[in-house]
Formats: sequence, structure tokens, C-alpha cells
Amino acid sequence: MSSPQITKEHVTRIPTAAAVDMKLEVVVIPVSDVDRAKEFYGGKLGWRLDADYDNGKDFRVIQFTPPGSGCSVIFGKNVTAATPGSAQGLYLIVSDIEAARKELLGRGIQISQVFHDASGVYVGTDEPYLFGRLRVDGPDPEHRSYRSFASFHDPDGNGWLFQELTTRLAGRGFSLDVASLTELLRETEEHHGKFEPTAPKHHWSEWYAAYMVARVRGRTPEEAAEEGKRCIEGPPVAGTGEERTNVA
Repeated sequence: MSSPQITKEHVTRIPTAAAVDMKLEVVVIPVSDVDRAKEFYGGKLGWRLDADYDNGKDFRVIQFTPPGSGCSVIFGKNVTAATPGSAQGLYLIVSDIEAARKELLGRGIQISQVFHDASGVYVGTDEPYLFGRLRVDGPDPEHRSYRSFASFHDPDGNGWLFQELTTRLAGRGFSLDVASLTELLRETEEHHGKFEPTAPKHHWSEWYAAYMVARVRGRTPEEAAEEGKRCIEGPPVAGTGEERTNVA
């Protein structure tokens, strides 16, 4: 989930000892009728069925994955103690919200009109989403990324939201769309240009790779540039405080 109100300037960095990947793999959805939910997520939404395991006694788990998603959903019998329908604010990121909405309508699924927030108003009587913003009909007037939504529910009332994302904020994860990759490459080129005049001989691809991986992991541009520098120059030599230089 990504908030359109948060920018790089507002993020408080929390130091970490090491960059350990933590990839969200599964979200648990509480349902009352397992077969009905299976028909909705598979037969109607058309999501990929990954598993349907039943021990024949008191446990059943079903896993589906949305198209293009790295995260799956599971539901079943004795999978969660949560109240059916209590999962709300489940975000599905789409590049074209009108096309995504049209596809669901074509599959016979009820979905709201496209809407956006009321210029930063965070309270209202409408069905809440994210921070409970008041819904305004139509897409964001300026068609900004992260600002246009549409909502729908599964048969139990679990609430899903389409959020239109056309240009991802740097450091907010990586997607293979052309706009996001182009933006990240240009940023990388700019910072490498500042490093290159005083850098030891190296191949630009090594610095680029280190910088881009750091940004994808949420590092600031300055921190990513340091990662690129360390990749080329090497860590300090123990006991000397000097950096080890690798010359290509």
C-alpha cells in the first residue's frame, strides 16, 4: 500500500544493521463460505489458483495470486479466527484504473465509480479507505499517480481497492513499467555523473547496479550513492581506515 501524502522528505529513516529483503508473501482473507470465495476469486476475478489443500477433517487452505502480483491471498477452513468480511483496505495497484474497472464489470462484479480524495480532507461520512478520506467522484483532476481509486467487495464484504499508479515514487519498490525504470535510470545517471570525475577506474554498470538496488530497498539517493561508491572502491581495510581500491 502506498500513501500519496508521503514523500521522500517526510520519511524518517530507521538505521538497519543489514539490508535483509522482507517480501510480503501472503495476506489472509477471512471468509464464511470457502467454495463461494473460491468461485469469486478464481471463477469471477480470474486470479491464478496456486493451491487447494484439504486434510479431509478440519482444515482447508486455498491460495490465489492476482495477475502480476508478488503477493498472494489465502483463505479456508480454520485458517484464521478473524470475522469474515473484516479485511478492509486491501490494495490492488493498477496502471489504468478505468481499464481495470471495465474488466471487473465485464466479469459481472459490482465496483464503485472511480473516485479521488477531497483535496486532503481526511474525514467524512463515506465508506472509509486508507485514512477515511471523503470520496469525490471521478479520477484525480490532474491524473496524478496514487490519487485515483475504485472499490469492490467479495461475497463476505472484504473490501478491495484499485489504486492507479502510473509513476512510482523512487524508493517505493520496483516495477518493470517503462516510466518507473526510466525515472530510476535517469536519477542513477545523475548521481553517477557526480561520482565519476573523482572515482577510480571502473565500469559504470557496477555502480549503477549497486545504486539501483539500494534505491529499490528504500535507501535515500545519498545512501544509494554511498552503496555505489563502496561497490567500486571496496570496504575500508581493517586497521587502516583506508578504502580498498578495485581497478577495472
